[in-house]
Amino acid sequence: MANLSLHHVVRESSLQENAPLLILLHGYGSDENDLFSFASELPEELLIISARAPYPMEPYGNAWYAINFDADKGKWSDNEQAILSRDLIAKFIDEVTEAYPVNKNNVSLLGFSQGTILSYAVALTYPEKIKNVMALSGYINEDLFTAKDKKAYSHLDIYSSHGSVDQVIPVDWARQNPVFLKGLNIKHTYNEFPVGHGVAPQNFYELKEWLKKRLVVK
Repeated sequence: MANLSLHHVVRESSLQENAPLLILLHGYGSDENDLFSFASELPEELLIISARAPYPMEPYGNAWYAINFDADKGKWSDNEQAILSRDLIAKFIDEVTEAYPVNKNNVSLLGFSQGTILSYAVALTYPEKIKNVMALSGYINEDLFTAKDKKAYSHLDIYSSHGSVDQVIPVDWARQNPVFLKGLNIKHTYNEFPVGHGVAPQNFYELKEWLKKRLVVK
């Protein structure tokens, strides 16, 4: 494992070079092993990296930024910390594409919850670094980026999903995602599943099929 800015675990690709890269970004209070459990179910040509968020929590787990759950939507996130993490992930992507035999033009992000919020922020701030985003159980925090010209996003493709009875991040917040993305002419798919703050089996199956169709290895 290369010594990069973020601690991470790796699942090697079946390809020796030019592999498509998938970076996993976990949710608040979790770690790199959480989403990594998905890795064995995903296409073997992917080189998969699961990163650990930079802020340790007590007694365990990590966060991309602090959250005040008692505050209103616009105030509950530490946006300054989130922007630092956004830029750290962007730097980490550059380090990964240097350190591993991957195609820097074929980078996908898969986030859950807080990891989804950061995935959106990275893709909308640094669209040149990202091809696909899989955004599970999260929402777009517009305070974390300044939208660019629509042309900058023309190659992006986004899959987002949410639990219709999510008790942590209300589904109404997620329903704004497709509205915002449509406004920027970004290709997107949005679906809801009858679960809480988690990923239903049928959700994962749909996500996997969506990703397979976009994994053209040239």
